[in-house]
Amino acid sequence: MNSKIVLVMSWLVVVALGIGGAAASDPLQDFCVADLTGSAKVNGFACIDPKQAQANHFSFSGLHVVKSTNNAVGSTVSPVFVGQLPGLNTLGISMARIDFAPKGVVPPHTHPCASEIITVLEGTLYVGFITSNPENRLISKTLQKGDVFVFPEGLVHFVQNVGSGSAVSISALSNQNPGVILVANSVFGSTPSIANDLLAKAFQVDKTVIDQLQAKF
Repeated sequence: MNSKIVLVMSWLVVVALGIGGAAASDPLQDFCVADLTGSAKVNGFACIDPKQAQANHFSFSGLHVVKSTNNAVGSTVSPVFVGQLPGLNTLGISMARIDFAPKGVVPPHTHPCASEIITVLEGTLYVGFITSNPENRLISKTLQKGDVFVFPEGLVHFVQNVGSGSAVSISALSNQNPGVILVANSVFGSTPSIANDLLAKAFQVDKTVIDQLQAKF
């Protein structure tokens, strides 16, 4: 067979596989309202009977409510994930409101399943993320009301209120259940605890410092 024909046929196969792969990821129904009480879970929630879907499965109220920030970090996250809004199931989106006390922070953390875009509604926020090894480069910016910033999926990032008053932000995330790994909580507050001699070596500090940190988490 002519080599040019073989090349064209190979290219068409690759294109067809790509199209088939894309089609396979498309929704096969209008929606899949999460059955939050069901025991069946395969990388997400099973669906309720579509005929049982109601408007309340697709709506959520309360993001206008100012939440208390009287806690150790001075911030409170109000999520609207699939657990709060079952209609998000399989749609690949979610959001959250974050209230900040003066100097309040959202500590360094990652979302293993989602990118995040944050919009400042009130106040002044300092935000940033760290690129992966080996660069470990900090990319950061101070945001004012109306400003937007993106945190790439899986990268460690943080938010701090650097204004003189309270602050509020809204985040949109590219997953119905983005997950969150708080770095300090995970490292120093795991159950069971990570051996203090291992952490002491990893962080290049004395074991007594690790003991003090683990006691806080």
